[in-house]
Amino acid sequence: MVHFMAVPRERLEVELDCFIAWFNQGREAGVLDGLLRAGITHLWFVTIHPFEDGNGRISRILADLALAQDRGGDPLARMSNRILHIRSEYYAALEQAQSFHGALDITPWLTWFLDQVAAACAESEGVLRRTLAKGAFWIRHRASQINERQRKALNRLLDAGPDGFQGGMTTRKYASLTHCSPITASRDLSELAELKCLVMSGGGRSTCYDLPWETLLHGP
Repeated sequence: MVHFMAVPRERLEVELDCFIAWFNQGREAGVLDGLLRAGITHLWFVTIHPFEDGNGRISRILADLALAQDRGGDPLARMSNRILHIRSEYYAALEQAQSFHGALDITPWLTWFLDQVAAACAESEGVLRRTLAKGAFWIRHRASQINERQRKALNRLLDAGPDGFQGGMTTRKYASLTHCSPITASRDLSELAELKCLVMSGGGRSTCYDLPWETLLHGP
């Protein structure tokens, strides 16, 4: 099954020149919404497919460039990262768009692309919130007596983010992560709870610990 056929070689330069002229004109004229311009840019370039390899990467870079130009700087959304996270969905949307069953109506592709821009912004916002939360945590506990094992475990939880460390930190996980005995792990975790670095939940063998994410992300 043939999924895609690139522009014939004899038309390549003409089509590429047309794309470049449109891209530059769109930036200067400002007549097209920047988000739509980014979506069209990605689809148009990857459909021309001027190189044997790297067309997808260049298309993602061009989409990010178009978004940056629209926002006058570095955009919050990183479409290149978002697309890499959902490759199968991306290829399905791209194949549908390049079939051109609706002639040159690419509304479904643009709808999909705009949804991914929103998702990319949400992902970036989440990363930013977790980064700020990590900084706020260590500022808050800069004077606390925390050993290297405890610091390693705390950073692992902070880097994982809310719900990123499934089931929270248990004695067994702590012992495995820091290469210490279960007794030492239990003592270290209890100390962190006393310092209010961690919040304990459950009891007995079901005891687990996690960061006070609600306070870290949204304030007291």
